[in-house]
Amino acid sequence: MDFTPSPEQEAARELAARIFGDLSTPERLTGLDGGTDAGLWKALGDAGLAAAVEEAGLLGLVLMLEEQGRTTAQVPFAASCVYGLLAVAAHGTAEQRERLLPGLRDGSAVAAGAFPGRTGIMVSAPEGTAPEAGGGSSRAVLSGVVPWVPWLRDATHVLVAVREKVAHSLWMVRAADARCEPVELTAPWSAGRLVLDGTPAERIGGASAYEDVLAAARTAFAGLQAGVCAGSLARAVEYTNEREQFGRPLAAKQGVQLRAAEAHMDVEAMRVTAYEAAWRRDAGLGYRSHALTAAWWASEAGKRVVHTGQHLHGGLGADLDHPVHRHFLWGRQLDGYLGCGSEVLEELGELIAAGAHEGGESA
Repeated sequence: MDFTPSPEQEAARELAARIFGDLSTPERLTGLDGGTDAGLWKALGDAGLAAAVEEAGLLGLVLMLEEQGRTTAQVPFAASCVYGLLAVAAHGTAEQRERLLPGLRDGSAVAAGAFPGRTGIMVSAPEGTAPEAGGGSSRAVLSGVVPWVPWLRDATHVLVAVREKVAHSLWMVRAADARCEPVELTAPWSAGRLVLDGTPAERIGGASAYEDVLAAARTAFAGLQAGVCAGSLARAVEYTNEREQFGRPLAAKQGVQLRAAEAHMDVEAMRVTAYEAAWRRDAGLGYRSHALTAAWWASEAGKRVVHTGQHLHGGLGADLDHPVHRHFLWGRQLDGYLGCGSEVLEELGELIAAGAHEGGESA
């Protein structure tokens, strides 16, 4: 395996780093008051970064999400690319791709993902309306409630996971046809409570679509977490090198160095496991167990790193208005998104016990 980015992937990463670095500043984030940065979202669309994901693949997306995480940029980039662009490109029909992809590429359409199985609430299609497993695109109506969906208030489309008799299926609904009730999350993600009441929906993909999209989402958000943690650690390193105590920088103290070194190793573990899972998907190899591994590191190591970032800031770490606190909030939100550490570890164990891992897994 070779995680070296292609020239196209590296170019996309560098462009993402420049746009996020220039536009997602602490001053600008403070002025958003929890909302989405519409100007930044437009800049990303104008630069063609969402459209570039089709060429750059999941690994390219992970590289760009790292750059978003470093600045905690408040845009639905991960959600729209995973639940919209990649999901439709990989599992949509020719008609769905022609109709849905142009808006997702240029940012005029935004997709969110409602995976209620991760929150303990299930949404079901009325009996007799769902096609049999492996069937093509068809239509149904959905009813139910998903308590929180990240970026729902920005979405034009929502990809909803529905539990049928023996498996999950994916259905796309127009946000305008559903009801969104604003909710607040730990991180300022423009989330909402999704209420479906006989809402028209169209099926995306067949029996394998759910597992693929869930694994891709876990991988992508693990990459985002790696960036969030890298940004938190970078702020801590900068602060401890500048802050002096008894005439010496805090960074000269062995205890500070050890905490920072441990955090660095955690960030590298998050990064390499996300890279591996993404690379395997792009190569057409099984990657479900690798996505679960990346998600486990993102959860367990992620919360360690953002706590370390705050701790190394000393008293400033308790300041809710300090930029490092934003990394803390994002890190804790991502810690439990799509399954906390113990949940994904249990799922990974079941996958390995079933023999559906490494070369033997199908997604």
